[in-house]
Amino acid sequence: MDNPFQNFRDLIFNNETFRKALLNTLLIWIINFIPQILLALLLTAWFTNNRLNIRGQGLFKVLLYMPNIITAGTIAVLFSALFAYPMGPVNSFFHLMGWSDAPIFFLQDKTTARGLVGFIQFWMWYGNTMIILIAGVMGINPVLFEAAIMDGATAVQTFFRVTLPSLKTILLYVLITSMIGGLQMFDIPQLFLQGGPDNATLTTSVFIYNQAFRGAYMYNRAAAASMIVFLIAVVLSLVLFYFMRDRDAAELKKMEKMMKKAAKAAPREV
Repeated sequence: MDNPFQNFRDLIFNNETFRKALLNTLLIWIINFIPQILLALLLTAWFTNNRLNIRGQGLFKVLLYMPNIITAGTIAVLFSALFAYPMGPVNSFFHLMGWSDAPIFFLQDKTTARGLVGFIQFWMWYGNTMIILIAGVMGINPVLFEAAIMDGATAVQTFFRVTLPSLKTILLYVLITSMIGGLQMFDIPQLFLQGGPDNATLTTSVFIYNQAFRGAYMYNRAAAASMIVFLIAVVLSLVLFYFMRDRDAAELKKMEKMMKKAAKAAPREV
């Protein structure tokens, strides 16, 4: 091929399926990440609150983390059976409650399919996010919490004024790893619905797999799509680093540099 960028141009401007895969990936990631981080933060605040003194924390943490160690194939089979058509537990429950007279083909509805994939991703990963955040809270100097208690701060004030600011680095790590994991989302969309219905759950990784290993075996197109996804991950990571940087530390470094330059520029005393 004369133009080395032709595959990139074709994917971005002429391939509607690839653009749809990018949009699906973004939607499914948002559906799963927002409730995931909110629930993980809530559970972190709950488990690390010394005033509550919750018993059996270890058991609760294991149970909440459990979905993360179940294989994706097992989860795909489980949810396929739950939402089976025409006979399945969810359809039977809807009929029992009188919410539907006829069986519902849940997995053929685009919105429902995206929502289910997003929910599965959320269910699998919120426990892992919770464990990371709890580990981050354990690394915060206890003196900060003691000072907050002595100043009369409530549990909510302590969480938002002490815990969250101290977790900025951990939150940045969670955001970046989750974003990269979202761009690489493959196992659940592929094993559960194979990108269907009508490409509603087709993610970028499933698109790349289909291009390289199914049908026409378009390795050049798959490689170009992989490079585009990599560049998107790099750009988004840089944006997150910029917006979540420690502004106070950056300002301090800037002041130090200015002072050093001023000291060098000043005439030396004889």
